[in-house]
Amino acid sequence: MTAIIKKDVNKFVKELKKHYSDVWKIPSSRYLDNPDFIVVDPRTGKKVKISFVALDDGETVSIVYDDLS
Repeated sequence: MTAIIKKDVNKFVKELKKHYSDVWKIPSSRYLDNPDFIVVDPRTGKKVKISFVALDDGETVSIVYDDLS
């Protein structure tokens, strides 16, 4: 199930980059078909979908995101 987070999109992505080494904007990624989070900026209405990408052993490898169209 996708979680909705209401927060400034740019600040949210900046925080992700601070805590995770691999954060990628990949618009055509298949991982974004069912995102883990959708971040909505309450002031501007901008929306970004975010997914965690993990290996079979469960170790988080990277984060993939893109703007919602």
